[in-house]
Amino acid sequence: MLKISNTITIPASEVEITAIRAQGAGGQNVNKVSSAIHLRFDIRASSLPEIYKDRLLKLHDKRITRDGVIVIKAQRYRTREKNRDEALARLEELVKSVARVPRKRVPTQPSGSAKKRRLDEKSKRGKVKALRGKITGSD
Repeated sequence: MLKISNTITIPASEVEITAIRAQGAGGQNVNKVSSAIHLRFDIRASSLPEIYKDRLLKLHDKRITRDGVIVIKAQRYRTREKNRDEALARLEELVKSVARVPRKRVPTQPSGSAKKRRLDEKSKRGKVKALRGKITGSD
């Protein structure tokens, strides 16, 4: 069972975990031991609240397929248990990320004095740069 919050949990029966062979370097061990973990979690068929499901499905995350299945592959560690824990932690992190409602941004405008300060500074810089030009003599 995966605890998301005090009231929301994901039962272990909803998470499909399979052991696969890891990619990359690892010598002879990598060819004979299935230590990587392939985790699949069907969002639509889960017991999560509808708001969580909607937010997860709207995420533009490469780990979520078009069918609404979260696919996580963990192969950082050499042991199956550590990779399993890491995959579950990543799933928990993903679900917790949609649990928080992002605060709505309130657009603001600069104050009148800030606008005046900015324009004064621009004209001051313009004068300084104009003084750097060539001096033409009236001979």
